[in-house]
Amino acid sequence: MSVTALHPAPVPHSPIDEIAPMVERLRATFDAGRTRPLEWRRGQIEALMRFAEENGDALVEALRLDFGKPELEARVSDIGQIAGEAKLALKNLKKWTRPEGAGTVPLLGKSFVVRDPLGVVLIIAPWNYPVGLLLSPLVGALAAGNAVVLKPSEVTPHTSAVLGEQLPKYLDTDAIAIVEGGVEETTALLEQRFDHIMYTGNGHVGKIVMAAAAKHLTPVTLELGGKSPCIVDRTADLEVTARRIAWGKFMNAGQTCIAPDYLLVDEAIEEELIRELEKCVQQFYGGETKDNPDYTRVVNERHHERVAKLIEGEEVAFGGATDAEDCFIEPTVLRNVSPDAPVMQDEIFGPVLPVLRTKNLDEAIDFITAREKPLALYLFSTDESAEQRILSETSSGGVCINGTILQIGNPKMPFGGVGPSGMGAYHGRHSFETFSHRKAVLRRGFRFDMKMMYPPYTKARTRLVKKML
Repeated sequence: MSVTALHPAPVPHSPIDEIAPMVERLRATFDAGRTRPLEWRRGQIEALMRFAEENGDALVEALRLDFGKPELEARVSDIGQIAGEAKLALKNLKKWTRPEGAGTVPLLGKSFVVRDPLGVVLIIAPWNYPVGLLLSPLVGALAAGNAVVLKPSEVTPHTSAVLGEQLPKYLDTDAIAIVEGGVEETTALLEQRFDHIMYTGNGHVGKIVMAAAAKHLTPVTLELGGKSPCIVDRTADLEVTARRIAWGKFMNAGQTCIAPDYLLVDEAIEEELIRELEKCVQQFYGGETKDNPDYTRVVNERHHERVAKLIEGEEVAFGGATDAEDCFIEPTVLRNVSPDAPVMQDEIFGPVLPVLRTKNLDEAIDFITAREKPLALYLFSTDESAEQRILSETSSGGVCINGTILQIGNPKMPFGGVGPSGMGAYHGRHSFETFSHRKAVLRRGFRFDMKMMYPPYTKARTRLVKKML
């Protein structure tokens, strides 16, 4: 076994019969107005920051045990999300919650918009970044003044256990609860009435969440995924391009919802780009990737089997080694891949990168637009016209030019999908808005009351109104 071997653990479970009473308890807290004051909101966000700081080591160890995640990746790409979101919310909370003027229509009165908390919201997190993707949206929900139910992933049980044991010590448990477990617990949660549900994960479960929410007319935010394409044209700096693609693809062993899923490469540079990618993998992980503590494992046996099967029957440019016992799959690049191949049908979510040749940008754009809208789209090029065409002729949740993954790093930008890759967005103020209701308010005075508005509607009044409209 490698130095990063997985350590299976029993999945923590919350009692199912306590879920409904727990949701009602949180609703009573919200209805009592406890979560509305800005002081409460600030206090909970500050407590969340203390949790992340004081339990950072325990979370890093849990992530290592769950799927061999190296400490630097755990801290930067997972745990580190919390501080950035929290600091931004604390700095701007007063401004975000201030009534917003909406202009004035003559004779009607003063118009403005206020942000109301929605009520009791549910956040369901995935396993690939099980800390950040649970607690980052929590910041926005707290900033908006909601009560919150948190559902961490059962696929990373060590991490779930740390969250379940430690988080209640920091937060107001009458307003914020955590439910652990798998399908049964999630099903029981979805039977409850919430005022908003945010789910991050795959499209299949996303449909289940949306169907359950529809029974209560509950709005949803769905952060899904899809096959995020990466275009490389002949104007790109291939050494830098390869380094950035290899980092974005093989970080977390490809288990990132916005990882490049496949490459569309100008046929004139395909060979050179593959050589550069192989060099990068060697530089990143050395000749024995399996023994390198900087390389994550596939999260469990089921996902290992699924990803490993995608390599079968394909032409491997480099990599391809697997070890089911250790949930290891070597960074792998495939070439001469058919668009109809199994590896091109669904999101890979693993360290396997298919390369497809294209004759030109037209062909690449046609390939992308013929398929479902992805969560991310990448372009490597120095041609400004190519950039403009990608932005104007394709649709995706987000775009990154000459880079990968980093578009998620700015909390002031919305992060979300479009179509099958999701609906709604969050991060920073966008999280606050997601978990708020924008309530329209009109205020009138008593000094002027236009009587012609009221019956009886005489012909003279009707003629006058027609002239005014």
